[in-house]
Formats: sequence, structure tokens, C-alpha cells
Amino acid sequence: MINELPQDWKWVKLGEVCKIQTGKYDANHSKESGKYRFYTCAYEFLYCETNRFKGESIILPGNGANVGEVFYYNGEFDAYQRTYVLNEINTDSKFLYYHLKGFWKRKNQDKQFGSATNYIRMGNFTDYEFPLPPLPTQQAIVAKIEELFSELDKGIEQLKTAQQQIKTYRQAVLKWAFEGKLTSLNHDSFDLVDEYDLNTNNQGNPDNHTNHRSDKSELPKGWKWVKLKEIAKDISDGDHQAPPKSNTGVPFITISNVNKENNKINFSDTFSVSEEYFKKLKINRKPLKGDVLYTVTGSFGIPILIDFEKDFCFQRHIGLVRPLETTNQKWLYYLLQSPDVFNQAKSTATGTAQKTVALNSLRNFEVPYCKIEEQHQIVQAIESRLSVADKLEESIAQSLQQSEALRQSILKKAFKGRLV
Repeated sequence: MINELPQDWKWVKLGEVCKIQTGKYDANHSKESGKYRFYTCAYEFLYCETNRFKGESIILPGNGANVGEVFYYNGEFDAYQRTYVLNEINTDSKFLYYHLKGFWKRKNQDKQFGSATNYIRMGNFTDYEFPLPPLPTQQAIVAKIEELFSELDKGIEQLKTAQQQIKTYRQAVLKWAFEGKLTSLNHDSFDLVDEYDLNTNNQGNPDNHTNHRSDKSELPKGWKWVKLKEIAKDISDGDHQAPPKSNTGVPFITISNVNKENNKINFSDTFSVSEEYFKKLKINRKPLKGDVLYTVTGSFGIPILIDFEKDFCFQRHIGLVRPLETTNQKWLYYLLQSPDVFNQAKSTATGTAQKTVALNSLRNFEVPYCKIEEQHQIVQAIESRLSVADKLEESIAQSLQQSEALRQSILKKAFKGRLV
């Protein structure tokens, strides 16, 4: 908190400048067709048919992951029973809002209750003190904050636009790669089955494969459309039975352990199964170095490169693709990230609450295939381009972090009386 105050400033408690209330409804009170905003403890508001609150108000989640967030709204709305509302504010509302934006979360980090679900109490609000200058000073501070934030927001918007452009570029690189536009090998025609003997794995014969898709792009000479199962030793998923949890043993991976931003597994927050359970699993349900995992339920369409040796197993919401020796693992990994493959996942996914790509659909994805020498070249071409994109993304991420730090610095100066 701020200790030294400028002349004419004073310390006040939150209850001295506003009315502190909570909503009275549960989450089922929301209605899609509602006229008024309905604030819960989520980051996004819903809608409802009631409007207990009116005018300038500050809304603060009272439990869950968003405790510490602060929202401002001027209008008619209602709130969830664990959401706190500050209204009937007798000082500059925006001044109070910006102070809470700068200090509320930090102030309450170690003042939360509960174990399964964290929450705050009315005492967190009634005990909260903040520095209050005369009204003209409050208004001048708000004006200066909003002027600086406006310039900062413009810069952030440009950074986010650049971030989105890089994502678009990544998808373009993957699209070009699997259209043969990134490589320069001569595309001499070859017979996929004769050369690679794909049929030895009982996964089907690409020459017997009938084209059921009308949207296939024309492939370079020597490439061929095949089903995914024809270039894999096996395509399986995790155990369909609920695994017996154990205090120690082998990590068990669920969808929540997959980071969709970097396509990696977070092993720091998994539960374990016993060594005995793990040993009884079929070999095609035990990931090996060289495999590619592929999420098939909920956040479907995320491939994970298993380029390490580690015993672990996974839930049935994740698929496993074990490539043939004649299929480059990294080539397969990038192929499964390509727009064409994701569109097939999207079009075949079924279900309402959680969309699922059936294992049979995954096995029958139609993909372009080329000689392994060209697969190596494609991987090199992709990685040389994506490495540049990675560096740009890292630079943008650092700039966004600096922007947030600058925002906090502006608020800190403002409430020490050093901004105006």
C-alpha cells in the first residue's frame, strides 16, 4: 500500500465512499435473451431479466480464479450471489475503479479463504483503505490515466495485431508445406505401396483408396493422397476404463495437461497410476519416443511430439499415432497441425457439450504423402521459417509484458500523487 500522501490527501475506508453489496442470484438466473448484464465471478458477463443495480458501479468477483479482477459499468445490471458490487459511490467512481485495478488483487492475494474454491469476505472490503485526494485532483488524475492508457492501448493493439499475423503466417507455412510449395525435389512418380509396403501393417492399401473429398488440392508429381492409417503402424487412444489413482507411480495425462499454446505436456500437475496398472496396458497405449499424440475430445486437434523417453499413459480423450519407419515423426507432427487436417477434424467431430473426433475418423483422415527424403526437406523448410516466427513472437510477448508493467507503473505513480 501507499504510505506517504501528498498534502490534502487522506486515508479512507472503502465503506466510507460507497455502498458494498453482493448479488442475490445463483448462476441459473442468467438468460440468453435477457435485457440486462448479469455479472457472475467469470471474466465475461452474461444476461438476465432483472436490474437490481443502476448507475456507476464497480464489480468484483468474490470467489474462484478471478478474485482480484475489477470491472466498471455504468448502467442497469444484476449480479451473482458471490459477486460484490460497489455503488452509490460518493467520490469519483473512475478514481476508485483505477485504484482498485492497481491494488485490489495484490492486497488480497494472501487474504483469501477456502481450499477447494478460494473466496473473499465482506471484511476484505470493509477493511480496505485507500488514499483520497480532493475531488478536482481525483478528476485530473483520472483524465491523465485515461490519456496515457489510451496511448498504451493503441500500442498493445498493434502488438496483438502483429501476434495474429504471425499465427496466420504459421498456418500459411504449414499449408504451403503440404502442398509441396516449400521444397525443390524433383517429383518423380512412385508407387507408394511397392516402395514402402504399407500393407504389411494391415492398415490398408492407398491404391484401393477411393477419393471421397471434392476439396483436395492438386499434389506435386510423385505425391499421393493416402489415409492416415496407411502411414502409421498404429492409431489408438487411451484406456477407456477409469484409471486407479496412486500416490506414486507413472504419470497419467489428461487433456488439461496439454498446453495448446506450445503443444507440450505439463507433467507438473498430473495424477499417477501404479506401475502394475501401467505394465498391463497394451503397447499401443504406452507412448514411445517417436510417437505423436493427438487430442480428440474438447480441445481437439492438438498434436504433441513425443521426442523424449518417459513412462506415462493417457486418457481416452487423447489419440496416439505411431508412424511407420518410412514416415518422419516431425513431418507427421507438422502435418497434424496443418489447416487441412484440422478442418477434417472439425468436420468429423460429433457431440454437443464436448466435440469428439472418433478414432475411426482420425484413422481415415486423408493426407498428402511423399517420399521420406522430401519429408526431411519439408521439416527443414518449415522449421527455418517458424524459427523466425518464434523469435518475433517472443519479442512481442516481451513487449506486451512491458506494456502491462508500464500500466501498473502509471497507476502506482497516480496514487502517490506523482502523475499530475
